[in-house]
Amino acid sequence: MRPMSFGQGGPQSQWDPWTPQSQQQSWNSGSDQTPDWAALAEASEARNKRRRLLFVGGGALATVAIGTAVAMAVVSANGDGGQANNQTSQLPATADIPGTSTAAPPSFAPTSAPPPLDPKDFVSSKEKDTAALSPQILFPGTQLTMGDTVYKKGPTADTTSCASAARQTLPKVLTANDCTRLLRVTYTKDGIAVTVGVAVFDTEAQATKAKEQADDKSIVKSLDGGGVQPFCNAAVCRTTTNSFGRYAYFTIAGFTDGKDVTTKDTEVFATGDDLAEFTFRQIRRRGEAQASAAAAEG
Repeated sequence: MRPMSFGQGGPQSQWDPWTPQSQQQSWNSGSDQTPDWAALAEASEARNKRRRLLFVGGGALATVAIGTAVAMAVVSANGDGGQANNQTSQLPATADIPGTSTAAPPSFAPTSAPPPLDPKDFVSSKEKDTAALSPQILFPGTQLTMGDTVYKKGPTADTTSCASAARQTLPKVLTANDCTRLLRVTYTKDGIAVTVGVAVFDTEAQATKAKEQADDKSIVKSLDGGGVQPFCNAAVCRTTTNSFGRYAYFTIAGFTDGKDVTTKDTEVFATGDDLAEFTFRQIRRRGEAQASAAAAEG
């Protein structure tokens, strides 16, 4: 119910819908006064205008509110970004950031010994092969044991006239390749004798060439004496040829009774092979000894 205002003899107040406590004049108050339509129209117009202003004002306020919310969101986002920026700004200066080191990497002393020297190098040329050499050094002792077989050592010989200690085609081969020395030794066992001849050259190439040029008729002279009967002077004997470093070595093996050697005489073949193998080992040991001495000297 609308509040009623009762006059106290003064003039009636005009009703203004936008003014608090204003009162509307009753059209049915019993007065014959006709409503002021023009005034009502003006009042309606004023109300509409004020409503439009309020709507405009409300829109402005809404815009301001939206703008404020957006600003707060931006501020909030900037706040997070500010922390990121702060973290970035708190990084050390470029001079403080570790970069690629220009210092040389640490070096360490080798933990393993250098590879051993090759023994063959020390018996491949006269420049390196300087150790003493003689039949007694190359073939020491009074006997030789190969596996279960024992050979008795006989006479030895040493000459610088290589051709004089060779037969048939071998003197020419030795001379053509400049042989400088020929050492010989004879071993015997159970009626079998074998002479080993070691030809010495200045270079490995000369020794290799001599081995290649030797044929089935390239024979070292058998060495007898000192209780060893002559052998392989007229009989058929078994021969071998090989080389290592600057040394070419030859064997001739046969029976001390002058009997010919056949393919069935395996003991003769074994004797020749044993002495050829021992000669190779002795030449290699010579190289090993000199390589070891050179390594010790540094």
